[in-house]
Amino acid sequence: MKKFIILFFLILAPASAYKEDFKRKLNLSPNNNIHKRLKRDWIWNQMYILEENNVPLPHYVGKVTSSAGNKNAKYVLEGEYANTIFKVHENTGDVYAYEKLDREKKSEYKLTAFCIDRTTNKSLEKPSTFIIKVFDVNDNVPVFVQKSFNGSVPEMSPVGTSVTKVTAVDADDPTVAGHATVIYKVIQGEHYFRVDEFGVISTATADLDRETQSTYEIVVQAKDSPGFHGGDSSTATVTITLTDVNDNFPTFQQQSFHFKVPENVRVGSEVGRLEVEDIDEPQNRNTKYRFVREHYGDTFEIIPNAVTNEGIIKPKKPLDYENIKEYKFNVEATDPTINMRFFKPRGPKSIAAVTIEVLDVDEPPVFSKPSYVYTIKENLSPKNPLGTVLAIDPDAAKRKIRYTLRRSSPSGDYVKVSNNGNIFISKPLDRETSAWHNLTVAAQEIIADNKLSDVESHTQVYIQVLDQNDNPPELAYPYEPKVCENAAPGKVIITISATDKDEMLPGVHFNYSLATEDSNFTLVDNHDNTVNVTVKYGQFNRELVKIHYLPIIISDNGTPELNSTNILSISVCKCDSNGEFTFCEEAAKQVGVSIQALVAIFICIFTILAVITLLIILRKRHKKDLNVLRKNVAEIHEQLVTYDEEGGGEMDTTSYDVSVLNSVRRNGMKLEAGPRLYAQVRKPTGNGISGTGEMAIMIEVKKDEADNDGDLLPYDTLHIYGYEGAESIAESLSSLESGSSDSDIDYDFLNDWGPRFKMLAELYGLEPNEDFVY
Repeated sequence: MKKFIILFFLILAPASAYKEDFKRKLNLSPNNNIHKRLKRDWIWNQMYILEENNVPLPHYVGKVTSSAGNKNAKYVLEGEYANTIFKVHENTGDVYAYEKLDREKKSEYKLTAFCIDRTTNKSLEKPSTFIIKVFDVNDNVPVFVQKSFNGSVPEMSPVGTSVTKVTAVDADDPTVAGHATVIYKVIQGEHYFRVDEFGVISTATADLDRETQSTYEIVVQAKDSPGFHGGDSSTATVTITLTDVNDNFPTFQQQSFHFKVPENVRVGSEVGRLEVEDIDEPQNRNTKYRFVREHYGDTFEIIPNAVTNEGIIKPKKPLDYENIKEYKFNVEATDPTINMRFFKPRGPKSIAAVTIEVLDVDEPPVFSKPSYVYTIKENLSPKNPLGTVLAIDPDAAKRKIRYTLRRSSPSGDYVKVSNNGNIFISKPLDRETSAWHNLTVAAQEIIADNKLSDVESHTQVYIQVLDQNDNPPELAYPYEPKVCENAAPGKVIITISATDKDEMLPGVHFNYSLATEDSNFTLVDNHDNTVNVTVKYGQFNRELVKIHYLPIIISDNGTPELNSTNILSISVCKCDSNGEFTFCEEAAKQVGVSIQALVAIFICIFTILAVITLLIILRKRHKKDLNVLRKNVAEIHEQLVTYDEEGGGEMDTTSYDVSVLNSVRRNGMKLEAGPRLYAQVRKPTGNGISGTGEMAIMIEVKKDEADNDGDLLPYDTLHIYGYEGAESIAESLSSLESGSSDSDIDYDFLNDWGPRFKMLAELYGLEPNEDFVY
């Protein structure tokens, strides 16, 4: 009843205000004249209407009134929803709503009122804008912004630890007291969680254990303020997950563990695994293992596996069946990172008994040392062993051992190993060749029937070759000094140093001296194993001697003392006024040469000379004197008859001779002494080269005449043998022309033509580097 009274006064309040405003504007008072003319104006500005009004339509909103007082006045509305939702009585100015209004959709409407003359449609008043406000009623239920919410909180958290926040929204007017106020309440799961007036959910107990229950689903109610529409409400589901904390100790899955392992297990390899259970999440598992009373802590170690949390047992040193056959100890599993604030004791700490049984295996021999080092002087061949390696059978059988050389560096020919492990040197060692010799010696057990075991062990043997002074010093570089022909006495030409193939210890000192004092040079010691070569008298006679060969003796201070003579070639040069070299002779490089190198050089020279002599003898056997060829080339050419006119043929002249074909070649000619009766020899048949038939017969006749006439000088006829005159493709058959050509024709086929072409074959088959002889 009270609500309706309040609404009644709110609705009537505008009418009262309008009346008071109307009286004020009319100046109605006892002292005022009622007939005084006043300015006309509207007497209202806003109206109110209750939303969701259940009374029959239309709903009265208010009244628009003008002070015009014209009987022909007519009221008209324009604006939002004018003449649809809102209408005005044109005579009285009463405003009505023809639909039920909802403030949550639209809370106010803006309209404009007009007062016009009904007859002339002219405005009697200036238009006035007013607002119709929709008054709120509590007709909406609070609604959660989402159907479900999620939150998380660490397990075992204290009471009041915030988890998450829920939010519900009421669409009613928040300016009206109580209409939009939301009250939250946990209606399911209230024993574990609670919610405050702002929707913040927190823990209601400190006994939330993830290992017991990891997820909680609660229901939260959002309710309107009580007293308004019965306090309608809505609900939402909240899923809360407990996050894990490290609050549980690991426990062994079994009370005892038994492992078997061979005695030759490698140090650091896996022997066995201890399985534990930790109900915490993997990120909160940090199991550590320790030996109870530290039994065998120096023999084994237990490494936690980061993934499985198992304890992996590994040996820290080699196991020996002959020494200890079984290991027994207790292991405790703990977690040092447990948060004791959350921890609740669940019994004693986890302890398990572990037994490791060692199995016997046939182990390889064990050397007494991991490596052996021996020394020996170079160039010495000891009669006694250089040293001995020793290995024993670690098993109970204690078998005998045989030793073998497996690998050596740089050469296994120098070092030998006996079956019983003695190291021998087979030949003297040279430190300059190799200062160290590295050996790998294998040891194998001798089993039944003198056989060797398949398993073996190895050791390294290092032999150091000690240096002996067995190499003389020599010049460090192939120096090429130069000196000006007008050099003054004391002029330093060059600074030289020496080197020694022997070991260059800090105390090594070289002495330099000249092999003869009869020299224009002298040596000045720098006391740092170098000397300066200086000019002694000066003024060199370059016309007499262009290169001076200075023998220098270099000796060391070793035992025994060794020396060598090194030749320093000094070129005498022409120099300008500034002492710069302008012209020098190339000096032969003279360095110290060993006897072995000289012997090798002499052997090479002797071999080359012998080969050259043999070649000369063989060539002389193929050469003969050609006494008949004594005339020069000019005289020979004077007897040449050339036929170059058109026509012609082999019958045009009788001066033709082809004997030169038998003699001319590039580097010389041969001519058989004495007559040869080639007419008695059977001539070549038609299966030879193209020079058969009539041409071959003619050539043979002319050749026989020339060969049998010893007094006739040889000549050649440049004659074209063909049937087409000068156009013959055979060209000239002159031996002079062919001898000067660069033809690459191989004339070895002449050997196949028989004895008649033997001379041609010999002439054209010789080496091409011989000189022509005419």
